[in-house]
Amino acid sequence: MLRQIAERVHVHQSSFMQSNALIVQGSGGALVIDAGITTDELTCLAGDLRELGQPVVAGFSTHPHWDHMLWHPELGDAPRYAGNRCATTARERLSAPGAKERLASVIPPDLSGQVPLDLLGQLTALPPDTTHVPWEGPAIRILEHNAHAPGHTALVIEDARVLVAGDMLSDILIPILDFGSSSDPIQDYLDALELLEGESGNIDVVVPGHGSPAGADQVAARIGLDRAYLRTLRDGGAFDDPRGGPSPDIHDRQLAQLAGRK
Repeated sequence: MLRQIAERVHVHQSSFMQSNALIVQGSGGALVIDAGITTDELTCLAGDLRELGQPVVAGFSTHPHWDHMLWHPELGDAPRYAGNRCATTARERLSAPGAKERLASVIPPDLSGQVPLDLLGQLTALPPDTTHVPWEGPAIRILEHNAHAPGHTALVIEDARVLVAGDMLSDILIPILDFGSSSDPIQDYLDALELLEGESGNIDVVVPGHGSPAGADQVAARIGLDRAYLRTLRDGGAFDDPRGGPSPDIHDRQLAQLAGRK
């Protein structure tokens, strides 16, 4: 079911970790951002778009993690864009030996057989200097950085004043760092938070990749929580964050990864 959060902007939320797909209506059809997660949910999304009279004319993936690169044949064969580093990373990872086995190991067992993987990660890389999503619809500005994943990208839907935050600014998850390709993942994340904070005056709604959309009045609080967590992580402290879920286990793993770099 689609939930409208701004003019011409809807959210379709998955039961898996409250994953948010974004729908932006254009004059000739819709842009789908981070489509997911299960086959049933994606076919439901396609049906909702048909009811709106909105064929899919473009897709976008905010970063190269499996749950943000999914697609389904019922959404059509429109180009699916991503930042240059995101698309390059996706291609390298999915073509590497053992990629299917690694992917199977990270998809939760309770989703086994429910996630459509045939079209996973078939992304069109945008040139590095691209500032806006290339489509016939509302202007969507690209904010590429390196928090959480290589080429992680936030989007600002300018007229609607919506910030699509990718896997940042969540109310259910702590910051999860990119240890695989970053030499200083904490600083990368802090830099990205500063980048998003600079957009505070341009938005009315923020939508995280996982969790609840929020008004602009909550952006500062979410950024503050993330910064406080990163300080705890940097200082080697015990988990101290109001967000629940799997976060304590994630914190312990991140502490261990940081310790292994020293």
